[in-house]
Amino acid sequence: MKITWLGHSGFRIEIADQVLLIDPWLHGNPMFDESNAEAATKGATALLLSHGHFDHTNDSVDVAKKTGAKVVGIFELMGHLAEKEGVETVGFNLGGTVSLGEVSVTLVGARHSSSMAGLGYAGTEAGFMISGEGKTIYFSGDTDVMADMGVYQDLHAPDIGILSCGGHFTMDMKRAAYAAKKFFKFKTVIPCHYKTFPLLAQDAKELAKGLPGVDVIEPEVMKAIEL
Repeated sequence: MKITWLGHSGFRIEIADQVLLIDPWLHGNPMFDESNAEAATKGATALLLSHGHFDHTNDSVDVAKKTGAKVVGIFELMGHLAEKEGVETVGFNLGGTVSLGEVSVTLVGARHSSSMAGLGYAGTEAGFMISGEGKTIYFSGDTDVMADMGVYQDLHAPDIGILSCGGHFTMDMKRAAYAAKKFFKFKTVIPCHYKTFPLLAQDAKELAKGLPGVDVIEPEVMKAIEL
């Protein structure tokens, strides 16, 4: 399994027979060199969108059309992209699970907001449980701490947590560490939604300090993490 950060909340995940792009924001992202866009999206089989905000969806239509990848996410947002943009989508809702080849993806709740230019309400915000190769990744999406996380641990027991933790728009490092320690039993935690703007946390030292015994990996853009 390879997990590659695309800056902000974007990730490329190569797992089993799938190449998944999560919230790929490639143009206008201060952390991403646009010359790497082709390498970042090559071979993509599906795009997973956590919610409608521009920093998660702006490149989704272009990437889907160029790669032929289907777009997967909350029902309302997928309906809009299918009808208005003509891309192939898979729309489902919280608690639902879809199969993407040898990988299963469950849509789980988040606590944030979700809207999109030209659409307004874009369905509820969400996160993903991604299972393949005998491992489960929890991608939190943009969220604060939720008691529901305890349910997600009981049902999915994720090994890897990709957690938003930059503060201001999502939980900060302290709250993310609390969530990981209180509700989960992660072996590996990867922070995201940080460093992008001066408003956000610029490192994950506080997260690592709050999670002794957990492998907290600060990702580097376009550098694959192999697990």
